[in-house]
Amino acid sequence: MEFAMPNLRHLRVFLEVAKHQSISKAAPLVFLSQPAITQAIGKLESLLGAELFERHSNGMFTTPTGRVLLARVDRCMNHLERGIRIALLGQHTTTSTANFLPLLTTTQLRALIAVTDNHSFSLASRQLELSQSSLHRASRELEQLLGVTLFEKARGAIMPTPSAEQLSRAAKLAFGEIEQGYYEISALQSREVGKIIIGSMPLARTSILPDAINLFSETHPNIVIVVVDAPYSDLLLHLRNGDIDLLLGALRFPTPTDDIIQEELVAPPLAIAARKDHPLFHVTNLQLSNLLDYGWVVPRKGTPTRAFFDTLFKDNGLPPPKRLVETSSQILIRELLNGGDRLTLISTHQIDKELAQNILSVIPYDLSHTKRPIGTTVRRNWHPTPTQKYFLDLLKEAASRYKNS
Repeated sequence: MEFAMPNLRHLRVFLEVAKHQSISKAAPLVFLSQPAITQAIGKLESLLGAELFERHSNGMFTTPTGRVLLARVDRCMNHLERGIRIALLGQHTTTSTANFLPLLTTTQLRALIAVTDNHSFSLASRQLELSQSSLHRASRELEQLLGVTLFEKARGAIMPTPSAEQLSRAAKLAFGEIEQGYYEISALQSREVGKIIIGSMPLARTSILPDAINLFSETHPNIVIVVVDAPYSDLLLHLRNGDIDLLLGALRFPTPTDDIIQEELVAPPLAIAARKDHPLFHVTNLQLSNLLDYGWVVPRKGTPTRAFFDTLFKDNGLPPPKRLVETSSQILIRELLNGGDRLTLISTHQIDKELAQNILSVIPYDLSHTKRPIGTTVRRNWHPTPTQKYFLDLLKEAASRYKNS
């Protein structure tokens, strides 16, 4: 069954009942009658397919399932409260941030996310399968509630304001917590559902990631693995917004933002690669200047490998090579090298198969002093599910096998 975000009010009802272990004590806090609270909890239990409370004469006590959900709902509300606080920075309001929270609805936040992502009410409408009038109404209600402008028209598009972007990000992270909780609860009920979304960069695609995915699928065949290929800046944005779970690939130093954590898995040296019968293999006493005579296939600017490439010649008093092709496509790199005399700067583990099959070879120019740290990047406050934690462990095992090979 596909995950559906529950009603925020129902989640808040559950939170108060769980914390106070009592429907009667929770009732005045959520402004609902006791029958309405019972009904809200029943809807949550039906949605999750599990009981959340053990009902006793002396109170309501969370089940193991309920405790999983409680931790996730707590984190969900913290994300939203922080998002509201940041969105209202500089606004003249005497209302406490916590007082806005009970007034938010799932529909309002889904509309906010969709319009912010798409910069269009019509595209957001199709994505959510809601009418544009419903989206406009939800957006206006949210603006009136918070007292801020969320969207502005500019150059034929709908542009989110900084307040909208901050609150949208918080809402994504909040919804992600509940989705994580749903997957954990499903696992407790022996229902294997869910997905892991990985942002993948070139340095990890050819060995570590495939090995981990193949091993993971043997024990978790029903968990969907989604691999997203994109430039680092895009992947980092999606990670911080909660659109993807983790990044795998070349690490950045210094760490670009303080809300992420990087962990090194392996740090292989770079090498210069070419087709197996390249003219440079016949050059005695090979010098760096000899490499200027050939075209190169290099990553785009802003990547660590490209930064090393740019400094390699400059630091040795040489002009930069000409005839560059910028790409991170493994297939295109291989074909460009095979079809001519081009060179590339690459980590050897990326071309293990090409080296083993004698398709490509490493030019005998020593770059053993270079290290390209490869590893995982996650949000600092991310709490992986046990299934996600297992996948991370498999990545570490795959990297360990590579280091020892």
